[in-house]
Amino acid sequence: MPRPIDDKDRAAVRRLHAAGKSRNDIARAIKRSPSTVSKIAASFDPPLSFDRAPQVEAATRVRTADLAARRAALALDLQGDAERLRAQLWAPTVHGEFAGREGDWHETHLPQPRFGDQRAIIASVQTAVGTSLRLAPAEGGEDAGKVRSMLGALGEALTQAANDDRAHDDDGGAAGG
Repeated sequence: MPRPIDDKDRAAVRRLHAAGKSRNDIARAIKRSPSTVSKIAASFDPPLSFDRAPQVEAATRVRTADLAARRAALALDLQGDAERLRAQLWAPTVHGEFAGREGDWHETHLPQPRFGDQRAIIASVQTAVGTSLRLAPAEGGEDAGKVRSMLGALGEALTQAANDDRAHDDDGGAAGG
């Protein structure tokens, strides 16, 4: 049979709750079950609450801000990577390969990378820049979709107006146009 709840338990729950302890921490401290701590907390007027939503919300905001800062730093690193890769496009290079019957190593000094290597460099630059822009859009980047949509609508309206004008001309301009 569980021991009865006494004033000492109630005082401890109130004190530990005021100190910001969780329900489970209080239960361990007073050697009671979490459900008993909840019953004691509910018996106060007003009842004590173990709702941690504000703390969870604050922690989530901090985590979100931290991740945003890390994404921005990664975007800058990727931009730097892209710039270093881009510089390789026209830099002198050494091309090496095993060749001949004996499989000897041969090196060729070239004024710039071979075409296939340049294509691979450009693809890598494109990947780095694209990923960087997805992580941290350029200024006004978020509104680019709205601008494209507006320009598309404007283009459609102009096309429709031109078609209407042609149709008007085709009927002989009877309306006086």
